Amino acid sequence: MHLSAKNSRKLINILTVVCGIIIILLVIYWYRLGIFTSQAKMKAYLADKKIIGPVVFTLIQIVQVVIPIIPGGVSLLGGVIFFGPIAGFIYNYVGICIGSIINFFLARYYGRPFILHIVSEKTLDKYMKWTKNQKKFNWFFALCIVAPAAPDDVLCLLAGLTNMNPWTYFWIIILGKPWTIAAYSFGLDYGLKWLEHLFGK
Repeated sequence: MHLSAKNSRKLINILTVVCGIIIILLVIYWYRLGIFTSQAKMKAYLADKKIIGPVVFTLIQIVQVVIPIIPGGVSLLGGVIFFGPIAGFIYNYVGICIGSIINFFLARYYGRPFILHIVSEKTLDKYMKWTKNQKKFNWFFALCIVAPAAPDDVLCLLAGLTNMNPWTYFWIIILGKPWTIAAYSFGLDYGLKWLEHLFGK
């Protein structure tokens, strides 16, 4: 069955809601297990997941970048909660970088029709004006990748429509992504410790 771009976006929105509900239920379940309030219980919970846990989490990060059905902030938080700020940063970084590179080549191979299955034409056209000058777009893209709260996934897809050299894209992602991911990872870790201290009293 062939899905129109509009129906694809609707399906992604539905899956996002479903994933959101599942995440809320999982958080409640994990909270009742006590893994958010006890490092010992968290370590015990993850003890038999030392290999499969990071692999599955990294795959989830890759998928959520290519098919954005899980809010990026939620998956980043998951990495910090379950693996700590250092390991969480590494798994977040690897998954997001791989997903971003996949996005670029999917957009380059399948073109605009593929992107419209993920974002609306209005959103895409909003950023298309930046692609008129390739050199300026490269700088704009690099700045957005480093900047927090930028629409990274849309811009990665958009980059695939331009004449950007794949190696230029690769190095922008590899060198630009760590800063925002690190900021989120360590910021979330600080926030979690603050909440634990606040409610622990």
